[in-house]
Amino acid sequence: MTRDHIEHSTQEQEPAAHGDPMGTPTADERVLWKGRPELALLSRHAFHTRKVGLYFTALIVIAVMIGNTNAAIVCAVLGVAATAILHGLAWLSVRSTLYIITDVRVIMRIGMAIETRINVPLKHVLCADLKKRGKDHGDIAMQLGGERLLGYALLWPHVRPFRLAHPEPMLRAVPEAETVAALLADACAAHVAIDRGTAETDAPAPARAGVNEGSHEGVNEGVLEGAPA
Repeated sequence: MTRDHIEHSTQEQEPAAHGDPMGTPTADERVLWKGRPELALLSRHAFHTRKVGLYFTALIVIAVMIGNTNAAIVCAVLGVAATAILHGLAWLSVRSTLYIITDVRVIMRIGMAIETRINVPLKHVLCADLKKRGKDHGDIAMQLGGERLLGYALLWPHVRPFRLAHPEPMLRAVPEAETVAALLADACAAHVAIDRGTAETDAPAPARAGVNEGSHEGVNEGVLEGAPA
């Protein structure tokens, strides 16, 4: 898949940004890629539908083994309901999410109930970590320098797991993840040298090796910007 194709692959359907500059690239920005999460992967890995399904399946098996048919039926009903609710939330998240990479920033338009726009300037991205999900999809987490103006709860589920003190915005379950990660690294390279290595998203945060410290003057002026619609 060519980069030109990637740039236009999701232009047909996208959530509204109300014309505000935080959610819409400006005229002097070049849009490099647009995309949204893949539903099945987001449902499994962010909303944990598979784990919930397996949990209730285990309860059903235990209930059957001890001869408690009523408990097995209740567990089955609750399991189906819980899995359906979580999958529905994942569907809403996909429908309300749009990731945009420009030559200046990463824009994350997220929010199932209230749309929020998150801006991540490329000059503040210290490291981009890719975790593969299946053959072509993956998660791309961005380790940032400077202050964090947005919390973990506001970013979720578009955030690296277990980074509560220093939230790292993450592009979840994106298609052609390796190509997108390389594109993001190339875009960041115009502002700062970043670590282009692939790392497990749930592993400890990588050291800042390869980061050009001299290029981060003023990095504490603020990294993330966000506002509800």
